Amino acid sequence: MTESFRRSGEYPEGNQHQSAYTQGDAQQSAYPQQPYAPAHSASSSSVNPEWPPPPAYEPTQQGAAPTALLTEPVSPAPAAPRKRAKGPLALLAAVAIAAAAVGGGTAYAFQELTGSDTVATSSTSTSVVPTSQKGTVAGVAKAVSPSIVEISATSNAGQSTGSGVVITSGGEIITNNHVVSGASEIKVQLSNGKSYAAKVVGTDSKKDLALIKLENAPSGLTVATLGDSAGVKVGDQVVAIGSPEGLTGTVTSGIVSALNRDVTVSTDESQGQQQQQQGGDGSGQWPFQFGGQEFNGDTGSSTTTYKALQTDASLNPGNSGGALIDMNGNIIGINSAMYSAADATSSSAGSVGLGFAIPINTVKADLNTLRAGGSDS
Repeated sequence: MTESFRRSGEYPEGNQHQSAYTQGDAQQSAYPQQPYAPAHSASSSSVNPEWPPPPAYEPTQQGAAPTALLTEPVSPAPAAPRKRAKGPLALLAAVAIAAAAVGGGTAYAFQELTGSDTVATSSTSTSVVPTSQKGTVAGVAKAVSPSIVEISATSNAGQSTGSGVVITSGGEIITNNHVVSGASEIKVQLSNGKSYAAKVVGTDSKKDLALIKLENAPSGLTVATLGDSAGVKVGDQVVAIGSPEGLTGTVTSGIVSALNRDVTVSTDESQGQQQQQQGGDGSGQWPFQFGGQEFNGDTGSSTTTYKALQTDASLNPGNSGGALIDMNGNIIGINSAMYSAADATSSSAGSVGLGFAIPINTVKADLNTLRAGGSDS
């Protein structure tokens, strides 16, 4: 209290400071006259109160007994601020080191994701579309079209046409199982018009997925970025790219109409080969069931059911295996089925705004199985 009064030079108004020391003889004996002396001198002193106070006691002579006042430890004023000042500096240095470590880890992860055997993935908030064209169909088409291919499969049943998505720079392509099932020869046409032979790596008829790989894949392939279908919402804008009726690189757009639709499709190879055959009366369109009803023809005796994204983006025979893309350019689904009346003719068959796509998270979860030969091996 004495030091506080000395530095501030302030006292309560009136005579309250006196009453604190004049209440009876016992209190007066507990507080002798000494506390008033420094207080009085502080109030009349011209010394700047912000300067450090003078020492509270004289340095003790060697061998002198300490007084009661000297038994209280006094920390030197300059030392504490210096110690506290080092804390933020040390923290900043630690943060800088941590940031450098994270930066190095990010660079390593990016190198791994762009490798020939690793799929590039991102959240749906990550944009691969140029900023100047972000959110536009034109921007999505320009960014993603180079990673979408046309697939021609030849079998004993004839030739079929479908689509696929390049997922690694080594030439791995994801498509529908029904596009390549039973195929004896597969040709892939890139967006630049060049064609390459491909072989089946693995198939999973239960999920209607297949993985094929280009033979002698060229360098510089544009790899699609797989998004996160768990973040897809009804009403989200989407773009579909594929080769309907053999029209390579066709772009359509729409919205996500519904989630988790139970779509039942055939796993029979002969049905799969019929699906993409062009011409005829429309009976070659991919057959599937929904809500207990059969669409696009007979599904056969062997079927599988999966949860699908529903879209009103126009899908037609040949879109199967192509990409359903969000407006950031991330693949969110593999187009697999479309609604068309079972009795549709060649003049009336076509998209009516009811298309279905396999969620991309289903694809990503199945990749290791497909690379190992698939569940059908």
